[in-house]
Amino acid sequence: MSARFHHAMPYGAELHGDGRTRFRLWAPDVAQVQLELESMATQPMRALDDGWHECIREAPAGTRYRFHVGKDLRVPDPASRLQEAGDVLGASVVVDPVAFDWRHADWRGRPWREAVVYELHVGACGGFRGVQAMLPRLQALGVTAIELMPIAQFPGDRNWGYDGVLPFAPAAAYGSPDELKALVDAAHGLGLTMILDVVYNHFGPDGNYLGAYASPFFRSEGPPTPWGAAIDVALPPVGDFFVHNALYWLQEYRFDGLRLDAVHALHNPAWLLSLAARVRAATDGRQVHLILENEANLAHLLGPDRFDAQWNDDFHNAVHVLLTGERAGYYGAYADDPLDKLVRCLAEGFAWQGEPMRGKPRGEPSAHLAPLCFVDFLQNHDQIGNRARGERLTALTDADKLEAAYALLLLTPSVPMLFMGEEWGSRRPFLYFTDHQSEQLRTAVREGRRKEFAEFEGHGAGDVPDPNAPATFEESTLDPTEAASAEGVARLTLVRLLLAQRREHLAPWLEQARPLDARAIGERALQAHWQLGDARLHVYCNLGERAAHVDAKPTPAARWLHGEASAIAALAEGRLDPARTLVFLEPSA
Repeated sequence: MSARFHHAMPYGAELHGDGRTRFRLWAPDVAQVQLELESMATQPMRALDDGWHECIREAPAGTRYRFHVGKDLRVPDPASRLQEAGDVLGASVVVDPVAFDWRHADWRGRPWREAVVYELHVGACGGFRGVQAMLPRLQALGVTAIELMPIAQFPGDRNWGYDGVLPFAPAAAYGSPDELKALVDAAHGLGLTMILDVVYNHFGPDGNYLGAYASPFFRSEGPPTPWGAAIDVALPPVGDFFVHNALYWLQEYRFDGLRLDAVHALHNPAWLLSLAARVRAATDGRQVHLILENEANLAHLLGPDRFDAQWNDDFHNAVHVLLTGERAGYYGAYADDPLDKLVRCLAEGFAWQGEPMRGKPRGEPSAHLAPLCFVDFLQNHDQIGNRARGERLTALTDADKLEAAYALLLLTPSVPMLFMGEEWGSRRPFLYFTDHQSEQLRTAVREGRRKEFAEFEGHGAGDVPDPNAPATFEESTLDPTEAASAEGVARLTLVRLLLAQRREHLAPWLEQARPLDARAIGERALQAHWQLGDARLHVYCNLGERAAHVDAKPTPAARWLHGEASAIAALAEGRLDPARTLVFLEPSA
C-alpha cells in the first residue's frame, strides 16, 4: 500500500496545489515583515492580529526564501522544512511534503511491551542512508526500536544535535528529507519502530534569531535553563509551535515516537500533559510512544494516555557506580548506597521519590507505575559523551561483570536501551563534538568543556578533546569491523541470545508485569522477582567480586533463561557466584 503524508501547519511555508505558497511568520516585535523570494524584489507581508504576518505568492517547491524583520536583518523561517546547503543563517527552501510515495503506509506500529530501543547518532553512522543500511542487522539482533539523536538543522557539518535552531528542518549533512523518509519507510518494512529525539527546552546559540523579532518566545521571569532563558511554552503561539513540531515528525515523517529532551528545563508539566493529549488525539489508531528525559522524576506524567516512559538515569547511575566504583560528579549521590538505589529501581521505578538530593527534594512516588514506564540502560550518548574522553564501559570494567549487567538489563521487565556499538562491545569513544562557525563560540565551547571536567577529577584521563576539531567527530564514528573480533562476536552472541529470550518469554506478558520483591543479598548482589502472567520471573545478580549467600530453591519446573551450569549448581547450594546473573521462570504456585 502506497500513500503520501502531509502535516498542515499554521507556520512557515505551506505549498498550495496551484504552485503558490502561503508564507506565515509570528513576529510580534515587528510592525512590518518583508518576504524575500529568490531573484525577486522583497514583498510586504500582511500584518494580522496577535503578531502574525502572512502572504501568498507564486513559489513552487524548491523556491528559496527569507524574511526581513528589520532594516538589516534577514532571517530563515523558524518553521523551515529545509535549509539551502544546510546553512542555519541562509535561505529556507519551499518543500513539497507529498512528493514522497510511502511503500508501507499501512504500518501502525508495535506495542510498547515489545520495545528494545537502540539509540544512535545519525552522522556517526553515515547519515540517513548509512542508518538505513544498518536496519537488517539490528532487526536480526533483536532490536525493535531505533531512536535517532536529534536531527534538526544545526550549524556546520557536525553536532550532537542539541544545538539545533530550526526544529522542522532535517540536517542537510545527514541527507535529504526524502532520504529520511526512505529510512523510516524501510524500518517499517522490517517491522521496526522509529523514535526521534526532539529538543523543546532551548535553541542552539548559533543562528537563533527569535529574540530579535519574537521575544515573547522566551520567559522574562522564572528560572533560567543551562542554555539561557527558558522557552515560554505556556504562551499559545509558542506552545503550539512545538505541538505542531511533534505532529509534523509523527505524521509527515511517520515516526512512531518521540523522546523529549530534558523537559525539566521547561518548568511546565501541565503543558507536557497537554502535548501528550493532543498527540494521542491526532494519532488515534497508531501505536505512538512518547518518552521523557526528566531529572525531576515526575511520576504523574507517566502512564496510560500520558507519556509511555521516562529514561531512568537512576538505574544507570546506580549500576555504573557498582561496576566502576566512580564517585565524581553526579555519581556522588549514588556512591554510598548504589545497591539500595538499584534495588529500589527494580522494585519501584525511581530511586529518588521525593527524598532530598543535593539539598533539594527530587522525584515523586513511582511504585504504582508499571515497569514499562521506565527505560533502563547501561550507556547512552550523555553518559558516555559527558566523560572527558568519552570512554565506554568496556574500558571501565571487566567483561564478566559487564555480561552480568547485560543480563540484568535485558531480562528484567523495564524497557531496555542499547547505545550504538554497545552490542559488540565497541571500544571506540563517543565524544562531544560540534562545528560552530564563529571563533567566539568555538572558544566558549572548548573552554566550557574544560571547566566542566574540573569537578570530574580522574573522570577520563588526558586532555579534554576540542569539540570543534574534525578528529573529535571521526573518533566517535562507528567501526563495524570491531564486531568481527573474538570479543565482538562473543558480545553479539550474548546480546542476541538474551533478546531472543526476552522476546519469547518476557515480552508477551510485560503489560501485566508487577514486582513482587527486590532486596540486597550481599555487598553488590541482589535478588528481584516479578509476576509475569502465570509465571514468576526470578533474577539473581552479583556485580561484585565475592560470592554472596542466597536462599534460592529453583524447582525442577524452572525454565532457565540465563546462567551457566556451574553457576546454576552453585545457586542450588546457596551461593551466587561473583560477576554472574541468573534468570529463570517458574509457574506461579
